[in-house]
Amino acid sequence: MFEFGFVEGVGLDRFERDLDALMDRLRLDSDEDTVERLKKLRDKLVGLHKDNLVKINHSVMELVCARHLILRGYEVDVERTLNGLSCDLYGVKGFGSLIVEVETGFVPPEHALDPMTYCRARIASKVARYSGYSNKFCLGTPPHYIMPVPPVFIKPPRYRTDKEVREIKQLCDLYYSNPPVSPSEIKNARLHAIYLLDVEKGAVQEVDPEDYVTP
Repeated sequence: MFEFGFVEGVGLDRFERDLDALMDRLRLDSDEDTVERLKKLRDKLVGLHKDNLVKINHSVMELVCARHLILRGYEVDVERTLNGLSCDLYGVKGFGSLIVEVETGFVPPEHALDPMTYCRARIASKVARYSGYSNKFCLGTPPHYIMPVPPVFIKPPRYRTDKEVREIKQLCDLYYSNPPVSPSEIKNARLHAIYLLDVEKGAVQEVDPEDYVTP
């Protein structure tokens, strides 16, 4: 087991030291090409951090997930902008594309009294908004956090009822109105996999959504 934040370095802030500590761990079982690709993603995250656009808890999980995807043949980018949306990881393999949105379980102070509803709406909105921009959509999360994924997204779109779509629409509208999540996005959204991102071990476990979500 390794600890973040204790790597010596001149002129490096805590964010960079932590990423470099993680890179030291991830390179142990990676080939040279994978390491070079991860370095480019690491540098991009450092640049975004300097503009105060990314945080360390999120970024380390992105790198762990990126390595997993690279080793499986994907060309990977982080914080990719798609039609005004910024997705955490975007991968391309052959003619297929994949998006992974990372969920840490963070709840802003303004939602201290409604944390479960807020997290459930955030996850629902991500599945609905992002899944239409790739062939495969996945959620990534640390093993210590159980995401409140709405069970409706486990069903194939053709089996979702109008009532279920309305309920998710009402949930998303509590927090997301500019622009609102549309009934069509909810109806057609797909969740293909959930990645458990173990930063301490640098490991990823892929889980079927049906095995993860408890109705």
